[in-house]
Amino acid sequence: MPASPTSLEAALAEPYPLTDAAREQFREDGFVRLPKVFSAEVLAGLEPAITADTLAHDRHAGVPLEDRDTYGKAFIQVGNLWERCPEARSLTFSPRLARIAAELLDTRGVRLWHDQALYKEPGGGFTPWHADQQYWPMASGLCVTAWIPLHAVPLEMGPLSFARGSHRKRIGRELAISDASEQLIQEAVRNQGLIELVEPYAVGDVSFHLGWTLHRAGPNTTVHPRKVHTVIFMDIDMRLAKPKNDAQQLDHETWTPSTEIGQVMADPRNPVLYEAASSEATTG
Repeated sequence: MPASPTSLEAALAEPYPLTDAAREQFREDGFVRLPKVFSAEVLAGLEPAITADTLAHDRHAGVPLEDRDTYGKAFIQVGNLWERCPEARSLTFSPRLARIAAELLDTRGVRLWHDQALYKEPGGGFTPWHADQQYWPMASGLCVTAWIPLHAVPLEMGPLSFARGSHRKRIGRELAISDASEQLIQEAVRNQGLIELVEPYAVGDVSFHLGWTLHRAGPNTTVHPRKVHTVIFMDIDMRLAKPKNDAQQLDHETWTPSTEIGQVMADPRNPVLYEAASSEATTG
C-alpha cells in the first residue's frame, strides 16, 4: 500500500543512519550500496507518476530494440523529471538522500546537477563500461550519483556492476559510453587487477558512486522493465570547469546554462538540496 502524503514527506526527510563502515567502503571502493534507504510503501507511492513521465518523454518510443544502437538498447534515458513531475521532485529533493550524499562526499552540502530516469526495457541490452564524469564539466571529483531502483532488481534485470577502486585510476576517462568503452575499459580493469562487483538490489536499496567510478550493467533478460531513478549530487561549492569535449559543452548548456567558467554552479537548475548546520559541520 502506498504511503500517505504526510508519511511520504516524513520518510523522505528522515536522516539515514550512515555507518562508519559505509563511509569507509565508499572512500576505498568509490561506491557503496545502502540497504533500506526507502520503504516499499514510499517507492510504491512515487513509481507510477515517475514511470508515466519517463515513458511520455521516451525518444525511442515506437523504435524496435533491434533498430537502435548500443546506447539506445541499453535504457530509456529522460532527464530533469523534477521540473515536470511532482513525485520525481519529491524523490530528487529528498533531504534524506541529499544528506547521505553530502556525508559520503564529506562536504558541507550538495547541489543538484540533474536527475534522470534510466529504464531498461524487457530484453534491453547491456550498459557499456563508462565513467559518468567524462560528460560533466566539473572542477573537482566531488560528485556522486544515487542509483535508486523503484523495485527489487535481481541479477537478470541488469543491476549496476562496479570496478572497485577505479575512481583512483585513470581508466577510460576520455571514452564516451559505447562498444569501444566496453571493450577497452573491460581489458584495462582485468589488466590492472580490479575486482568487478555486481549484486542484486533488494527493495529500498540505493547505491552511490563517484563520478570517476567505472561501472556497467548487464542486459535485462526478464519480461519486466527495470525502473531506476537517479540523482546526481555535486559539492555545494562546485565550480564550472572549461568543457573538454562536445558532451561537456552540451551539459554546460543544458544543466547549468547561466553559469560561467570558474563560477560556482548556482544556476536555478542547480539548487542546494542539503547544507549542514554549522554545528553539524564542526562536529561531524
